[in-house]
Amino acid sequence: MDAKIQVPQALKAKVMLWTDVSYHDMEEIDKKQSIPDLESALCSVFGVDLPEPRRGVLLELYVQTVLFCRECSFKKEQTSALLSIIKSIHGTNIETSLNNIEQCFEYYKELLLCHSVRRPPFSINLFSSEEVNCIFNYIHNSYMRHYKLYKYIFTPQVKLDLSLSYCGIPVQDMKDSSAPDAKGKEAEAVSKINKCTEKQETSITEPEGATHGSKYELKALIEQEVREQMMLVSGQLDQRVKEIADQHNSALHSVQPNHKAKK
Repeated sequence: MDAKIQVPQALKAKVMLWTDVSYHDMEEIDKKQSIPDLESALCSVFGVDLPEPRRGVLLELYVQTVLFCRECSFKKEQTSALLSIIKSIHGTNIETSLNNIEQCFEYYKELLLCHSVRRPPFSINLFSSEEVNCIFNYIHNSYMRHYKLYKYIFTPQVKLDLSLSYCGIPVQDMKDSSAPDAKGKEAEAVSKINKCTEKQETSITEPEGATHGSKYELKALIEQEVREQMMLVSGQLDQRVKEIADQHNSALHSVQPNHKAKK
């Protein structure tokens, strides 16, 4: 099934006090002590209706957030806001199958600022600087470090659909050339890229008088060139992901001293 892939977009942060979890919901959540009871309560509050394993992964994310809030002795309004922040970050991650870690990182930093600085109606001082530092580390370690895993589980995989056509080669010759070995090589090349949706068509004009043997040799050269280009693009994507991850880790280390300096 063909589906249009959404391009990553920058989101504007906003105050999320009592956005998804009301005061009454928090009273019910505070009554639950066991993990199964917490999962049941959070499933009802957030309306989680997903097949496994997505349901279990999402509920685990919410449950661990509640347990973290209890360890930090957060108030009801703080826990409610943090649950909404986690939900919003997760929603931003899975809205596209493409890499949007930079958008997610900037978005959750802005969300924390919206809940740590008194500037109504744009932001409120719901969390202190020490609490913001703890939340920042928690989100980074519990979610952003596993960003790719969440995207893998909750977003569809996208594969390249590559089509090759050759001008000047009879249709019967094309059918004869589609032997099992040739098909296997093309399938192997296609499976190496799963982050592209555009169909690519290559046309080649043969010189007049070319023999069938030279046509097949030319076709093999074209297929080899396409495979090499696909491997090159794949390597570039992997390198870009590594660079973004390094920037993400360096940003975390640069933010932590700033919080300490504000004490």
